[in-house]
Amino acid sequence: MPELRRDPITGRWVIISTDVARRLRDFVKDHVVAHGDPHCPFCAGQEHRTPPEVLAYRDGGGPNQPGWRLRVVPNKYPALRVEGEFHRKGEGIYDKMSGIGAHEVIIETPDHVVSQADLPEARIEDIFWAYRDRILDLRKDRRLRFILLFKNHGTAGGSVVEHTHSQLIALPVVPKRVQEELDGCKRYYDFKERCICCDIAQQELASCDRVVLETDHFVAFCPYAPRFPFETWILPRRHRSHFEESDATEIRNLGWVQRAVLRKIEKVLEHPPYNWMVHSAPVQEPAMPHYHWHIEIIPRLTRVAGFEWGSGFYINPTPPEEAAKFLREAGLG
Repeated sequence: MPELRRDPITGRWVIISTDVARRLRDFVKDHVVAHGDPHCPFCAGQEHRTPPEVLAYRDGGGPNQPGWRLRVVPNKYPALRVEGEFHRKGEGIYDKMSGIGAHEVIIETPDHVVSQADLPEARIEDIFWAYRDRILDLRKDRRLRFILLFKNHGTAGGSVVEHTHSQLIALPVVPKRVQEELDGCKRYYDFKERCICCDIAQQELASCDRVVLETDHFVAFCPYAPRFPFETWILPRRHRSHFEESDATEIRNLGWVQRAVLRKIEKVLEHPPYNWMVHSAPVQEPAMPHYHWHIEIIPRLTRVAGFEWGSGFYINPTPPEEAAKFLREAGLG
């Protein structure tokens, strides 16, 4: 059974998962898939090699059969599990809790050899609809407080399966880093009675120095103080604290924006590994006037080393204004 343990100095929770340990021992045999391998567990016709799907969008076929265009399945080696009782426990000064949660894989296409940036706009829209559907389902479990959607692309980005996919992890706690972001937004709101992300969007659109692209519903830009070269955020222009509350028009437009930004990054940086994450409010909380959901895309161009780990500072060799100019001027082809 997975377990969460709390660092008594920083307050940071850590997942101790024997299932993940097993995966790390076995992934060379089970998960590293050669380019175009017909036995990839995420390809059409290999549905028996994954746990039973919890969601699928289909053009034909039955559950766990070919004919799908997107599938969501539980991770075979989950960091956390839905099954079991939720307990908190202390051991002297140490706090721990049972590893209740969820860990799911969103298989974004049956086609093994395409990246997310290569998918048609409608297929990327499907991905965001799947995220929304899964969050709305999982948040019914009152034990789950925070759900993170993320993608690891490329070996240096942490992916061990070549077939394009993203992941969802639901947690019984709000991570410390997330809480720090929530608290920072709340301090700004308490002082100015405005959402800081709404103000950022207005300022970036007014100056355009760091804007990559804009639509009626979203602005993509390189943040003023980026941790990494070519770090790019996608921010909805309409204030919403929870991604899952996005409406159909926003989801449809987000498919185009996400595809456009990824294609620009792949063109300018020659198909780099990257990570991206959806930052959204804790799922059991009501709408927050001070918090604004968004996506953060981080190309993996530099390595985090001793100075960064020891200080919490990041050294970024590329000014965001320069990065945004390269991305803004890049086409989508």
